[in-house]
Amino acid sequence: MRILPAPPATGIVFRRVDLDGFEIEANSRNVARVSYATSLMKKGVLISTTEHLLSAFTGLGVDNAYVELDNLELPILDGSALPFVDLIQNAGLRKQRRPRKYMRILREVEMREGNKCISVYPADSYSVSYSINFPHPLIGKETFQVELSNGSYLRNLAAARTFGSREDEKAMRNMGLIRGASRENCIVLTRDGVENGPLRFPDEFVRHKVLDLVGDLALLGKPILGRIVADRAGHAMHTALVSRILRDQTLWEEVTQPDEAETTNSYNTPLTVGSSL
Repeated sequence: MRILPAPPATGIVFRRVDLDGFEIEANSRNVARVSYATSLMKKGVLISTTEHLLSAFTGLGVDNAYVELDNLELPILDGSALPFVDLIQNAGLRKQRRPRKYMRILREVEMREGNKCISVYPADSYSVSYSINFPHPLIGKETFQVELSNGSYLRNLAAARTFGSREDEKAMRNMGLIRGASRENCIVLTRDGVENGPLRFPDEFVRHKVLDLVGDLALLGKPILGRIVADRAGHAMHTALVSRILRDQTLWEEVTQPDEAETTNSYNTPLTVGSSL
């Protein structure tokens, strides 16, 4: 994978260099299969496991970039967004001379499916409250709340890794899933604990769910101003919320944040990766 600078208003665009540079824009129109990862598809061309990189872009304020791939799946690396964050920061960020456009939520949206739900409420900033409940002695019910500002993403979310159960491994591999999973790129849960600890956070599991949510909401195409509340949601509900918001333009308005123009880490101007990785 290689990340390249892009002009203002480009957004995040994936390029399959093994298919003559075929481009797939990171937006809700191109969302494909959503189960254990978020995939994009356009005219039959697939890109899988996009959420960790998109999450890193959001956390760093990167609005515009070309992402070149020579295969259908992004590198999983260590199962978190941290390697992407580190590489992008090492490459450098460039401010662009165009005001950043935000999506300000105007009305509450709530979606439910059985005991799962996800909602978004009007707010002047971007925050997430996420709850999970897994029948495992090390997890159970966990809740994490975070305000995504002032470097909070890097401190609280970027390093949180994906996780899976050793007991479920065989069945998932038989379904063609998690083919690249290993002890190096996910937290492996056994019946009683963690096979490859220690954890990076005591509540790393729910933090990773927030990381995934941030990546999936990047498919809105603009940074969001709203409060997200999720309970046992998952990729399918994350992307369903994106589609629901975009279908009804009375739910949001496009705004800029001119009051941030003089801050050091200004979020009112788009950022792009300053050089290839």
